Parts: sequence; C-alpha cells; structure tokens
Amino acid sequence: MRIPRIFTGQSLQADTRVELEPGAAQHVCRVLRMQVGDALILFNGSGGQYRATIDRIDKKSVRVETADFDPVERESDLQVELGIAISRGEKMDWVIQKATELGVTCIAPLFSERTEVRLRGEREEKKLRHWQQVATSACEQCGRNRVPQILQPQAIDHWVQSVEADARLVLHHRAGNVGTGVMHPSSVALLVGPEGGLSAREIGVAETAGFESLQLGPRILRTETAPLAAIAILQARWGDMDSGAS
Repeated sequence: MRIPRIFTGQSLQADTRVELEPGAAQHVCRVLRMQVGDALILFNGSGGQYRATIDRIDKKSVRVETADFDPVERESDLQVELGIAISRGEKMDWVIQKATELGVTCIAPLFSERTEVRLRGEREEKKLRHWQQVATSACEQCGRNRVPQILQPQAIDHWVQSVEADARLVLHHRAGNVGTGVMHPSSVALLVGPEGGLSAREIGVAETAGFESLQLGPRILRTETAPLAAIAILQARWGDMDSGAS
C-alpha cells in the first residue's frame, strides 16, 4: 500500500512530534481516514522527506512523530519556468497541477491582451494561494519534495524582460518549427498564450527579449494542452525524461 505524503510548512527534524496544519489534519482524518500508528511521509519543500507515524488523532488535530530523514530528490536537472496566460475556470488549475508533475521549477500566471480573467486585490491573493495549494497537492501525489513557486500575476511584457533562462521559447501556431541555438540548456523559460492566442505585438515583445518562436506540429493546441506537450518534449530532450537515447 502506498504511504501518503503530506506537506507541512514547519521546520522538520528526526525524532520529534509535529502538529499538522488544520488543512493537512482534515485531509488525514476525513479523506484518508487514517488511524493512530499509520505511517506517512512528511516534507516541507526544503528538500528530502521524513518518515513518520501518527501519534495522536482526533476530529480537529493530528500529531505525528517523525523518524529518519530520507534525502531523496526527484527534481529535474532542467529548470523550467512556465509563463502561462491566465485561463478561465479549472483550466489554470489543470495546467499548474500537470506542469508540477512534469517538473517545472516556477510558474508565472500572466495577463495578456486577450486574457479574459481579471484579478485585483483580495481576489488575486486568494487565487494565488489557491494555485500554490494546487502545486503543493501535486507534489504530494507525484513524489516531489520541492514545491514550484507560483509568482504574483503580472503582465507578459514584464515577465519576458525578467527571465534569465539559458533558452527562451514562445509558443504560437504561426511560428516555424525552429530549434533553440543552445546545445544543452540547464534552464528554459516557456511562454504560452491564452485561448485566443498571443497578439502579434506580444510575440514581437517576446522575440525582442530573446525568445525564439516555436510551433508544436501542424495542429492548434488548446492553452491547457500546449504547455504540457512542450514541457514533456523539453524534459525528454534535456531533462530527466530522457530514456538514454542520444
């Protein structure tokens, strides 16, 4: 049986008792229906994980006792920063969840000329916390011990000027199928537009900032499909999904 993995924002060390945060405690109690003596794994995003056992449990709280530290890491050697135009409904959650599973290091939610979602003030902060939790939950599921950072929503023009990746790619269906000039980058910035696509001006801004335009085959991919296909290709070519073929 697979041992559940639980994220905590607390400092961790071996042979200590830890009270889980309310959200994690509720998940352990009501969703997983775990009991005293059950095993789980704790991680806090700083690397590695701790084996642990439930020491006390009730309706509102869960206390666990940590055991030995396991320094296992499942991060890719290729650091991928995804700049993705904010989409409606659950599409953004889907992209963040799957991109996390595919190993992205950082995700930047972006406002574009054709973005239909508008976020300000408290609503923006609430969305940001929600997206970070989506990434955290994805790490619990996929085995990552380092949680990707979700950046503050920002304009595309600002983001393309701020990234410092070895290779920079902007996806759009009007581009040619070109390859990056970097032989084996250790970091990639990937820009993907909204449902209506990036405007000609935005593509030009990205290209001026050093982004290469790239098309993924002859078919037009949805905004939630394109980044995942591209990340999988990047990981297969330069990251940890390489099967060993040259």
